[in-house]
Amino acid sequence: MKNGHRFANSRRRIVKAIACGLTLSPFLAAPAYADWPSDKVIRIIVPFAAGGATDLLGRALAVELGKSLKQSVIVENRAGAGGSLGAQAVAISPADGYTLLLASGSMFTVNQYIYSKLPYSLDDFAPITKIASGPMVITVNATLPVKTTKELIEYAKARPGKLSFSSAGVGSQTHMAGEAFTDAAGIELVHVPYKGEGPAYADLMAGVIEVAAANINAISPLLKGGRLRALSVTGKERSPLLPNVPTTAEDGVPGFEFTGWFALMAPKGTPQPAIDRLLAESKVAVEQPSMKRYFADQGMYATIAPSAQLKDEIVKESAKWKALVEKKKITAN
Repeated sequence: MKNGHRFANSRRRIVKAIACGLTLSPFLAAPAYADWPSDKVIRIIVPFAAGGATDLLGRALAVELGKSLKQSVIVENRAGAGGSLGAQAVAISPADGYTLLLASGSMFTVNQYIYSKLPYSLDDFAPITKIASGPMVITVNATLPVKTTKELIEYAKARPGKLSFSSAGVGSQTHMAGEAFTDAAGIELVHVPYKGEGPAYADLMAGVIEVAAANINAISPLLKGGRLRALSVTGKERSPLLPNVPTTAEDGVPGFEFTGWFALMAPKGTPQPAIDRLLAESKVAVEQPSMKRYFADQGMYATIAPSAQLKDEIVKESAKWKALVEKKKITAN
């Protein structure tokens, strides 16, 4: 009996200790993130090559986040497979708030429909916030004998399959903008994917490629050299950056609109205090004079949207792209 009582008492003490441990564990874990971030470098993985829209935005954002967090924030380019390589690298990184992904919208609204084996999904991430949005610019090499979107459509219809358009890669926003444009305009252009916008626009300027539906912040500096011609902007309204360039809806494709967007994400399981702090600091960052100048110079605008709203937008947009992918039989495999 005594042995039985001792066993029972011992068991009760063990159960009580476990219960106390479970109750206290959140408080014991909290100090590790209460002062997040520490002096560890924060990496923003940009899943495309340097020089593109995502890269340019990432570097501007890193500067402001670094200032507000009093922390080293760097950009690391991991290009390839329509953003998949960079996304996968972040998905398998420690969920500690020190490795982030600056994603383009198509990575979560298109890629799941065009890759037979995608090494990541939205479920692998903790969305932090949408950062910025911006329209595309229907752009041609200046040697092409067209000066309006209407003229491009007529020219392409007379030469089905003879013209090509470049993109930052299969499934990228520049690719899908081009596919959406050709579908709405009723024309046939050959898609030529590149590993990033930089090389895509280099060949556009060289005349290797005739057309691009380019991110406005990446293409606008290149329009000044006279080798490219902007035909129309795909936003709902004309861009202050290119006030004399009509919208695509005004110039040949009624009702057409395409806006690219970019969002900051962390690996799934990243502690909520880190997510909340990053959201708060992102709101501060986009309001800084340097970021406002950046957005104005690049024809973009801040679109801070927290996690729940961002997830809803991704679900709605995904349905639209699924339909276009199936219609045009787009595949990355």
